[in-house]
Amino acid sequence: MLRSPFFYVVIILSFISCKEKTPALIKPNISKKTAKLMQEKALNELEKSNYNSSFYYFNKSKVIFEAAKDSSNIVFNLLQMATIQQINGDYYGSKETLTEALPFFKKNDDYKAPVNNLFGIADKELSLYDDAVFYYNEALKDAKDEASRQSPLNNIAVIYIKQKKYDKAIKILESILDTKALDEFVKSKSRVMDNLGFAYFKKGIKDKSLQFLNEALKLRIQADDSYGSIGSYLHLAEFYSETDLQKSNKYAEKAYQTASKLNSVDERLKSLAILISNGSGTIYSKKYIAINDSITNIRNNFKNKFAKIKYDSKKEKDENQKLRLEKAENLVALKEAEKDKVILFATIIATLISLVSLGLYLRKRYKHKTRLVAIKTAYNTETRIAKDIHDGLANDVFHAITYTQTQPLTNDNNKENLLQKLDDIYSRVRGISRENNDINTGPNYPNYLKEMLSTYNSPQTNVIINSIEKINWDSVEDLKKIAIQRVLHELMVNMKKHSEASIVVIKFESSSNTLFINYSDNGKGCEKSKIIKNGLQNMEIRILAIKGTITFETEPDKGFKVKITMPK
Repeated sequence: MLRSPFFYVVIILSFISCKEKTPALIKPNISKKTAKLMQEKALNELEKSNYNSSFYYFNKSKVIFEAAKDSSNIVFNLLQMATIQQINGDYYGSKETLTEALPFFKKNDDYKAPVNNLFGIADKELSLYDDAVFYYNEALKDAKDEASRQSPLNNIAVIYIKQKKYDKAIKILESILDTKALDEFVKSKSRVMDNLGFAYFKKGIKDKSLQFLNEALKLRIQADDSYGSIGSYLHLAEFYSETDLQKSNKYAEKAYQTASKLNSVDERLKSLAILISNGSGTIYSKKYIAINDSITNIRNNFKNKFAKIKYDSKKEKDENQKLRLEKAENLVALKEAEKDKVILFATIIATLISLVSLGLYLRKRYKHKTRLVAIKTAYNTETRIAKDIHDGLANDVFHAITYTQTQPLTNDNNKENLLQKLDDIYSRVRGISRENNDINTGPNYPNYLKEMLSTYNSPQTNVIINSIEKINWDSVEDLKKIAIQRVLHELMVNMKKHSEASIVVIKFESSSNTLFINYSDNGKGCEKSKIIKNGLQNMEIRILAIKGTITFETEPDKGFKVKITMPK
């Protein structure tokens, strides 16, 4: 619709009128001195590891500096807030906080390198390795001297180790030690030496590996670097896990004890994982589950608290702004009551623009959070499927390819064997696809479960399923149904890979409150001490998580039996 020129003149005069009457009323009444005092209080709380209160005061200080347009202190506070979030495992939240800092950067800003380094750390912990390397390289561009370049270089090498690019990692770490830039920084130097030793170990150069791992541990003990020594103990435990389980367990236990003294939960979990992998008993599995559940709850609480602090701060800021605007409007109304409706009209327009802007902002923020959740969900799914494909199919495909290269396919028997191998691979692919689909826990659950188990029938293996229809599945919780299907799937995959069984029997029984599942096969079995090594650790953890029990009975050449008991 066309507007008359008078309409636009009215709008312009309205805003001019508002501008003349309100600036002194909207100006913040809090000084930089107050913001500095809050910043100092936040730093003191951070030193005491009081993360909630420290985050709160950094955020309050940041809001005041925003009003004062002090870019340097705004970025400093956001850096500290992102660091606190990373300490407490809130990596997605830390990336949001770091993103807030980007508009406040100035040319050749000293904070660019630490901000990019924190972006890299967050992406590393989220297993977004390529993104992490990108940010570490950005941090390198803004490093001020040779010594400050070594931290992002070391971090890039760590990523390469995780990506199994050991040659690249070794080249970087050797170059750091050759520069002598870290000779005065013992803790940093020992970290580089420890990573280099671990890279050599992964590369298979064990003599050099052990030399650097031991030298790094020695330096850390001399420098009283207790936290750094945990990393050395974990790497040495992994080094000896292939050759000397007693030594491996000794170093894993040292790592666990030191991490417990320093209240370092992630390192405690890594220590327990090595002990469990070494077959050291279910006591470590129970500790692992208890600690993992506890830290998940604690970190979720921190994430919620940090989000609430930000939300409350924004709400308070909006309310204060609203109160200041209302006060200004009331004063203008009292003094200018005789004026026409132009000012009122302008106020309505300004309010509508504010509301629309706020709505657009909240919509954008919601879409951003939804996208982060989708990315995380997709990544977790991709990682699980990739692991299944690698563990379940890679060897079979390789053997099939080798068979075609070494055996004449003109021979009918050879051709039949190849077709059988390909048919087995196809069945495995269907199993992985089915395992990664959503599990139907509704009325058709027993049919879907029976169908999944039946896929492992073959000319070589007869799978017998007893009494599954007699169970009242409606009385079993959905989470337990999911756990049952996952555990039975892992059992069948393990049977297919290891047992060479010709008969498999799975029997379902129940009482009023308890469900019993008995699995047995006539395969080659194994020594009981090697059960965890055969990839059955996940089953035990799943069953314990739903307050059930699982026992394994097996001996070489005497088959394999599993008894599962759980409340409904």
